[in-house]
Amino acid sequence: MRMMERRSSRPKKSLGQNFLAHPAIAARIADAAALPSDATVLEVGPGKGILTKALLARAKRVIAVEADEELYETLRRDFSADVARGALELVKGDIRTFDLAALPKGYHVVANIPYYLTGELFRLFLAADNQPHSLTFLVQKEVAERIARAVKESILSLSVKAYGAPRYAFTVSRGSFVPAPKVDSAVLTVRGISRANFASREEEKRFFDLLHAGFAHKRKFVRSNLVATGLPAGDIPEKARAEDLSLPAWLALARA
Repeated sequence: MRMMERRSSRPKKSLGQNFLAHPAIAARIADAAALPSDATVLEVGPGKGILTKALLARAKRVIAVEADEELYETLRRDFSADVARGALELVKGDIRTFDLAALPKGYHVVANIPYYLTGELFRLFLAADNQPHSLTFLVQKEVAERIARAVKESILSLSVKAYGAPRYAFTVSRGSFVPAPKVDSAVLTVRGISRANFASREEEKRFFDLLHAGFAHKRKFVRSNLVATGLPAGDIPEKARAEDLSLPAWLALARA
């Protein structure tokens, strides 16, 4: 979700904008990111800059990527002093075409993301050649719970856990946004992001091939799904479903 102050322009549905109305929540999001003082932070969709202000108070440098031209021009005006002193770099463009390789190693990502881009942005950063050290995303509450709290696994939850440790930080009620979305949101953090679970890029690819094949037909047992696509089923129980298998079980299959 995009964030900006009450006085800002109307949200654009095409960009999935629901503006956060409370700076105190932005401060809590920045605190949840637990940024070191020398951190470089990539902010996605800064909007009018409520979260940007909180990040500038906690990090050494913030790089903010904004796709909305009107909001970008407002940011340039309102944060001209921060840009001049080198604490803030403003980039106009789509985060999906941003060059992550140009960022320093160990950067952090903090973002209030549009709901419709949730899965895509998790993949973008977690599978990047230059991975961030941590992610702090404001997402749908249901998505955060599915990743960090759910007993049953999903492709998204296993994909996130394969790269780092997710944690449900806190809930943000729908009334905190203008316009109010139909559901509540939550802040999810993912720390210690790396490829430590994979011995090679080939193994990483094999893991995701197995994952997508295993979840291809949810009503079928995972063993049947894998065998049907010619992939190894290992020691998976005959009547186990994909959602019942833990991350270690999927990783063991990829290594077999």
